[in-house]
Amino acid sequence: MQIRFLGQSAFLLQAGDHRVLIDPFLQGNPLCPVTLEEALSWKVDAVLISHAHGDHWGNALDFGRAGVPVIGTAEIGGYAQQHGAAQAVGMNIGGTYRAEWGSVTLTPAWHSSSFPDGTYGGMPTGLVVEMGGKRLYHAGDTCLFSDMRLIGDRGLDAAILPIGDHYTMGPEEAARCLELLRPRVAIPMHYATFPPLTGDPQVFAREGQAFGADVRVLNPGDTTEL
Repeated sequence: MQIRFLGQSAFLLQAGDHRVLIDPFLQGNPLCPVTLEEALSWKVDAVLISHAHGDHWGNALDFGRAGVPVIGTAEIGGYAQQHGAAQAVGMNIGGTYRAEWGSVTLTPAWHSSSFPDGTYGGMPTGLVVEMGGKRLYHAGDTCLFSDMRLIGDRGLDAAILPIGDHYTMGPEEAARCLELLRPRVAIPMHYATFPPLTGDPQVFAREGQAFGADVRVLNPGDTTEL
């Protein structure tokens, strides 16, 4: 699996000929290294949404209106369908969606969720994605919670965690998650995009290494491989 960081919480995952986009905040993201037009040309298999806040929902409808399945909670799937994403999929925490490209399971996250227009977005979630024989956990926006140990029991090749502080946990708390999740690789996200997001990825890297993780700090546009 190749993992490309697109700034904030947006990632492109690729395994073989399959591509999945997570939290596609492209336009309006000052760190995003690609244009929306370029991203639409990737012909992704699915767009996964952790929750409905604008810096995660982002350009989901642009992909959905182009026929790409937009996958998230029942509220996210329903909202997407009502706004022209005919192939959108609504599910809920604990459920798994399976397709030719792989699968995604929704997990809990401690946060809030509403669309930019104020519509309720359902429960915020994390995402456990399986592609190309690898298993990746994208935590969405959250704080540390003890049930992360159960997510880690699945056996994780990678965990992507928010570290920005203010709206999510900061780098020290995010590093403590690694004790519970026990991933082989850890990647920080959701930092430096806007002034309140002051979490330092180098602090996360230093603290996280104490829990045995290979911490990889990616700049927007960088790709790493599992």
